[in-house]
Amino acid sequence: MVVTPPSKLTPSPRPRGGAGGFAGRLGLALLLLMIVAAGAWGLAALDRKPYVPPKAEFPVPFQLVEPGTDVPDEAGRVPQAAPSGGQSDTADPMDEWTRKVSEKTDIPRRALRAYATADLVMRAQSPGCRISWATLAGVGRVESHHGFINGAKLGDDGRTTLPIIGIPLDGRPGVKAINDTDGGRLDGDTTWDRAVGPMQFIPTTWVKYAQRANGDGSPPDPQNIDDAALATARYLCSGSRDMGSSEGWWAAVWQYNNSTEYGQNVFSGADAYARASVTIE
Repeated sequence: MVVTPPSKLTPSPRPRGGAGGFAGRLGLALLLLMIVAAGAWGLAALDRKPYVPPKAEFPVPFQLVEPGTDVPDEAGRVPQAAPSGGQSDTADPMDEWTRKVSEKTDIPRRALRAYATADLVMRAQSPGCRISWATLAGVGRVESHHGFINGAKLGDDGRTTLPIIGIPLDGRPGVKAINDTDGGRLDGDTTWDRAVGPMQFIPTTWVKYAQRANGDGSPPDPQNIDDAALATARYLCSGSRDMGSSEGWWAAVWQYNNSTEYGQNVFSGADAYARASVTIE
């Protein structure tokens, strides 16, 4: 038979420290951990700031207003912008106004300036219309969240960073059928028309009411919030309409989209924005 050597049966134990040595090392390790933790807490305490909850989005309660019975609240009046190209020791009144109203309403300042400028232009071109920037903002909120939809944003020049183009108007349920009218020039579709830009114009309406807002001689651009807001104002004010009256306001908005719910949505936004704007200091 094979005899296994004793060294394979019972290995010689390694020398170990006694219980007291183990306890000492454990205590030292715990002490080091406490020192490191205390140092980390001290560093964190130096950089600790009071908790500031995130700002809630501006609330727009949906109003089930009866069509033709009311108009949105009167909005705060827009100040004239300072002349461009000149030196001024004071802040631009328009810039200051957009900053304050934007803080109150969460309307992006670039979009707000476009609505306000269109308000001023129509006040000069068609004073009897009485359209307000708040109604334009109500339309912009519903149509494209003021140009910030589907990843798009507004650049400093007023153009959307991505083209905003609606669904094909192909006659599907709930959608009017409109064959292509612009050869795809504005909407990229040579079969059907589509609504374009932050204010969602169909090509035929755009061609009729578009106007270059800054007057630089370039063609009006539906993807530019300045041009789109001004075209919206001109469209809503068409036909010598008075948007200061309930009949005129609802007729204008229904011309934009013939839906009671749509009109109530625009009304709700315009009214909320107007009320907030009159509280700015």
